Amino acid sequence: MKITLGVIGKCKETSPEGEIIKRYKERMKWSLNIKEKDNATQAEEAKFLQSCIAPNAKTIVLDERGKNITSPELAAIIENWMTAGTSEICFLIGGADGHLEETRNKADLILSFGKLTLPHILMRAVLAEQIYRVETIISHHPYHRA
Repeated sequence: MKITLGVIGKCKETSPEGEIIKRYKERMKWSLNIKEKDNATQAEEAKFLQSCIAPNAKTIVLDERGKNITSPELAAIIENWMTAGTSEICFLIGGADGHLEETRNKADLILSFGKLTLPHILMRAVLAEQIYRVETIISHHPYHRA
């Protein structure tokens, strides 16, 4: 599985969050590619984020108004996509003003990690861990314990 994160804002690899992302990226069997853009207008952010979506990729938009699901539920969705032939997923993390409706309309899943607002750098680290967790759930690795 190829995973792309389209994100607004930069994250230094040497930052604490960058180190967390690096650690999970190294543990994953899946490919993880991060595409970043510095803060811009919301329209420029939307154009960049939508450009991160590869043809035939499933798209997950992170948005506070999205579905709040468990890690096993997310794993089941992704596993179903894989069974149906999906080989790439793009996760989109917006800027401070969130996503435009046109970006949310591109989503196969709008996902919420709760009502809390998290800095984009920290959200990336949390997302990297969840992607690793989903991978381990699908492969029946004991990392995730229910």
